[in-house]
Amino acid sequence: MTEAFLQFLWQHNLYAISDLKTTDGEQLSVIYCGRLNRDAGPDFLEGKIRVGDTTLVGNIELHVKASDWHRHGHQNDAAYKNLILHVVYENDVPDIPNAPTLVLQNSISPDVIARYSGLVKTDAALPCAGQHQRVKDITKESWLSRLLAERWEQKLSDWNILLENAAEDWRNLLYWRMAANFGFKTNATPFLLLAQSLPLNIPTRHKDNIEQLEALFFGQAGMLEGDFDDEYPRRLQTEFDYLRKKYSLKPIKPGLWKFLRMRPVNFPTIRIAQFAALIHKSVHLFSQIAESSTVQEIAPLLEVSASSYWNDHYKFDSKQEQQGGAKVLGKLSVENIIINTIAPIQFLYAAKTGTTAMQERALQLLEAMPAENNNIMRIWKANDWAPANAAQSQGMLQLYNNYCIDKRCLECPVGLAIIRKG
Repeated sequence: MTEAFLQFLWQHNLYAISDLKTTDGEQLSVIYCGRLNRDAGPDFLEGKIRVGDTTLVGNIELHVKASDWHRHGHQNDAAYKNLILHVVYENDVPDIPNAPTLVLQNSISPDVIARYSGLVKTDAALPCAGQHQRVKDITKESWLSRLLAERWEQKLSDWNILLENAAEDWRNLLYWRMAANFGFKTNATPFLLLAQSLPLNIPTRHKDNIEQLEALFFGQAGMLEGDFDDEYPRRLQTEFDYLRKKYSLKPIKPGLWKFLRMRPVNFPTIRIAQFAALIHKSVHLFSQIAESSTVQEIAPLLEVSASSYWNDHYKFDSKQEQQGGAKVLGKLSVENIIINTIAPIQFLYAAKTGTTAMQERALQLLEAMPAENNNIMRIWKANDWAPANAAQSQGMLQLYNNYCIDKRCLECPVGLAIIRKG
């Protein structure tokens, strides 16, 4: 028994509620268990109980052992002086003064404890493996919706900081976040640093010239240092030398970029060339994205390919024997950008401007997208819980990373349903 589990049992009435008596033998009824307090002070606030013929309203404290009262130093804390009830699992010392005591040790079903132990002591990747199938679909679906909101809330909190750094310019925020997304997981940080080191107004001035754009982005990425054999990188190098002096640019460190254990088509060189192509293609990209509500409208905006040099190269001066063809930003990459950048930025913009309809559109956009296919989704699918769309897969990522790994089953409605019903 842990105090967190005892609080869970109390909060959800997972004990025999009939014929409760205090240690003084008085009949006790719990009218309202109280509001769980996640700050300092008693565990539950504003509870309501009846002891004998007296109704009491106030705070309730829980301990695994009654002796924890003194061990936690509550006897010297004014916040605990006016309790209406002290709830314990084991009454190992005399009652604390001025508060009735309720002992729950014999009121909790061993089956409930066994089901909880089965969740938190398992070695399975999913604590609820083999059990969540018995939980109602509506419970799981509503929980995934809340988890998506939680995931976006965490993401948008970070993005708000970026927006402040971008002087509340949504075009800059989109530029930065789109760049980070082009780096995907492995090179997201250096891509973000690259975009932040190259103010949007500079590539915008050169957006009609793809070679100048590549010179700016590869130069700022630190990839145009040294000597080259191929004419193309030499031209980019010459162009960047001029542009760097013109705009007083300082490239980021080239050692930040990662190439190991990556498919060549995902090399940062290819992604930088594709990002330059996006800037070359885009006209008022933010306004287009803000006004688009369907995948069919957004996907064409992201359909870009690297310049022709990259048809048979993955790195400068390293020609492939077999020509691979145009390095097009693939369908899965486009979907990833819509899921992780476009929909969230629409939602944030709508939240900032109070546009409820756009918030709904952002959610509907995810619901219209296919579910992601990654290692975590494969874990869920192997355990017979497959996401129906990207909105659900985003919720399941949040569930796995923030609840399942840490076995926070007591905070999960699926865990509650399993513990409650078995």
